[in-house]
Amino acid sequence: MKRWLSLLIACILVLSLSACAPAQQPAPEGQEPPQDNTPSTPEPEQTPDDEPQGGGILIAYFSCTGNTKSVAELLAQASAGDLYEIVPEQPYTAEDLNYNDADSRASRENDDPAARPALSGSVENLEDYDVIFLGYPIWWGEAPRIISTFLESHDFAGKTIVPFCTSASSGMGDSAENLRALCSDSTTWLDGRRFGASAGEEEVAAWFESLALVERGGEAQ
Repeated sequence: MKRWLSLLIACILVLSLSACAPAQQPAPEGQEPPQDNTPSTPEPEQTPDDEPQGGGILIAYFSCTGNTKSVAELLAQASAGDLYEIVPEQPYTAEDLNYNDADSRASRENDDPAARPALSGSVENLEDYDVIFLGYPIWWGEAPRIISTFLESHDFAGKTIVPFCTSASSGMGDSAENLRALCSDSTTWLDGRRFGASAGEEEVAAWFESLALVERGGEAQ
């Protein structure tokens, strides 16, 4: 009997405590309810795929003896542009460049307008550039045929090309005009410049400034 009485008293106490527990009150008017303080993981930033590209300057050059390379490097300094060397898949040897030998590689390529020496590599980010300086030596009054390969291997539509060459005495001749025919009609060509082997920093920088590419906005007017 005492056991059942003890159980009854225990049940009554449990029910009394439950009835006395305070109910959750609504937040006062004008105040926010309590917030969950569990830290949330921030969403990663997303980079838009349509970021503007272009506007840069590229100095692409082909050089066998180092003269054109020297001018290209000075031009890169003056313009803060990027350098790109046009490299043949089969390098030219001293015998290849023997202009007095009608059977040398350079002579045979020059005599064949359809010759297109293969390239080793290509410009993978051409879309980053609006202006391309194109440098080459003068061979028999023309640009080496590898320059034709370079132009035909890339899309220069909408770009501005500025040719420059190096030679002992010959000028640019028709080299730039002949190269221009290999590009899209929407490619703009500015007048080029011939440099001697002794071209210095001031001479190259003065020529770059004379082009007024900043005022042109990277495009020829």
